[in-house]
Amino acid sequence: MTVREARAEDLQPLLNLYTHLHNNPVPEIDSRLLSLWERILNDPDHHILLADADGQIAASCVVLIVPNLTNGQRPYALIENVVTHAAYRRRGYATACLHAAKQIAEREGCYKIMLMTGAKDAGRLHFYEQAGFDRHEKTAFIQRL
Repeated sequence: MTVREARAEDLQPLLNLYTHLHNNPVPEIDSRLLSLWERILNDPDHHILLADADGQIAASCVVLIVPNLTNGQRPYALIENVVTHAAYRRRGYATACLHAAKQIAEREGCYKIMLMTGAKDAGRLHFYEQAGFDRHEKTAFIQRL
């Protein structure tokens, strides 16, 4: 198993993988989407990590590095869009993505990593705790726009 950063040619397979995240539909690839994809790929603080299983994208997560004026001016990291293809679940692919995200955060000198999940089932919550996340340290709030 290898974990790597997304490349230009990964757009369609990544969009297909995202259908396993809350039944997210595959959007039409148009100029707006391609412009967004290019912006993401060229942002040094935006990392889309992919776990490869025999040439297929098995899992992914996004880690964003956020510059910060507090905590010794050390950045923090946000993890979002943790997803594993249904055919590859419970094989360590998402764990490998989270480990790679932590390595990026450490390399960038982050003082913390934050991750939110909408999951309520004990199995997924345990998965994140096993990956080193504490669900009791802070309270998260979301305001949908």
